[in-house]
Amino acid sequence: MKKALSLILVLALAAALLAGCGGTTTQTTTTNTQTTTTNTQTTTNEPAPANTDGTANEPAPAEPAKELTRVQAIIAEAQTMSLEELARKAIEESNGKTFYGVGNSSRGKSALPLFIEYLQSIDANYTMDYEWQQPKNNKIFDQLQADSLKDEGTFAMTLIQDGNQIESKMVKTGVLDTFIPKDWAEANGTTPDAVTGYLALQTLNKVFEYNCCGEKTYDNCWDFVAPGEHGLFMDIDSEIVGKNFLYMLTADKYSTWLKEAYDALPADEQAQFQPTIDEMARDAADLGLGENGKYGLAWIKLWVESYQAQTDDGPICNILVDKSAVDQFGLIVYSKLRSVEESDSVSVNNIKVAAYQDGYTGIGGYGYCHYLFVTDNSPLPWTACAFIAYMTCTVDGFSAWGKDMGGYSSNPVVAEGTEAKYGHSTGGGDDFPAKNDRGYDWWTTTGELVLEDPAYCASVAFTVGSWIEMLDKYQG
Repeated sequence: MKKALSLILVLALAAALLAGCGGTTTQTTTTNTQTTTTNTQTTTNEPAPANTDGTANEPAPAEPAKELTRVQAIIAEAQTMSLEELARKAIEESNGKTFYGVGNSSRGKSALPLFIEYLQSIDANYTMDYEWQQPKNNKIFDQLQADSLKDEGTFAMTLIQDGNQIESKMVKTGVLDTFIPKDWAEANGTTPDAVTGYLALQTLNKVFEYNCCGEKTYDNCWDFVAPGEHGLFMDIDSEIVGKNFLYMLTADKYSTWLKEAYDALPADEQAQFQPTIDEMARDAADLGLGENGKYGLAWIKLWVESYQAQTDDGPICNILVDKSAVDQFGLIVYSKLRSVEESDSVSVNNIKVAAYQDGYTGIGGYGYCHYLFVTDNSPLPWTACAFIAYMTCTVDGFSAWGKDMGGYSSNPVVAEGTEAKYGHSTGGGDDFPAKNDRGYDWWTTTGELVLEDPAYCASVAFTVGSWIEMLDKYQG
């Protein structure tokens, strides 16, 4: 009752704030999108009203097109060029200079020398120094925001995660610009101007894994939030993409997956969760969620109030693969299994990937993207575009990430070439079946991987996000 009243007060306050001052950035963005859609439908489907003399009114003049910034104009031209054409532009622009990049992944530092080698294959006299920064504790947004205040920034481009903050803090505010390589678009059967959304370098997955040295098994995603369970999970306040995962569980597609998994449970197990699901029905309605939103909220509530917060995925993996971790489980980056060193007490065979087990039902984990952007005040925009095209359109360019299972290129040609080069589907062979990656297509269908949608996350970050903040985290 206390939390229900708190929720009502939060929503009431939000409504008052929105009415009084236009609301938060996220709410304004959502409202503007809805208004644009309504106006388009009106213009398309209804004739202009007539004047009193029977003649038609002249349509209102269209708003003038927004003037492109210097970098946006370069991007528009760059999107018509092949990788080799971009490479020649990059050579002309950055020969003898220093390239600064910033990202959530340190692998950008590994990709840059490969990119320079590629440019040198075109012009042997080309040289470029580089620096790559990886801010900790989600400070990348502050760093990019500060750099954007300069007429010409320090950073040429960024590789960044967390679709929610990218949408609200970086793109809507004009800090970052999306560049779609022509070769990437063609590989996906489209053209750059037809692509909506942002350019993803890759999708990474975090999956449910459990120690199998004991007798316990997990054959339904609701087992992970059953009474007495305390999964290991990188805290949502340490890595914000974990919170985006929870936001996505309230979307119709994924809340329906949770309902279907619940329906597959035996009656006695359903009874453990039914009171929470019933309790969440009112909150789901208040938050404007769909028919099955209560299942999403129930799973979120039970998860937040039970998981053991960790600071990184590496230690979680180290715990689970030790034979002493009987009956423990976690939700962690799949690729962490690559670094396990086999010993008498430690082995990949001490864990199982839940979604790979016969009879498993429900979500197998979640996927989030590393996105690529050019900064709107980039000092080397042509070189940034060429580097982005190199990473997304060649196997060598993607190799810094492609050598690991659980990271899937957004370019189907590169994804196929990466699998041919590294053989992730059979990487563990018969000896370590947990390392045999079943691939993006399997995970996003049969494996029921929950995929981050930046626009949806931004649209519910205030409402569902406020609701999540009121939950009591597990303190054990």
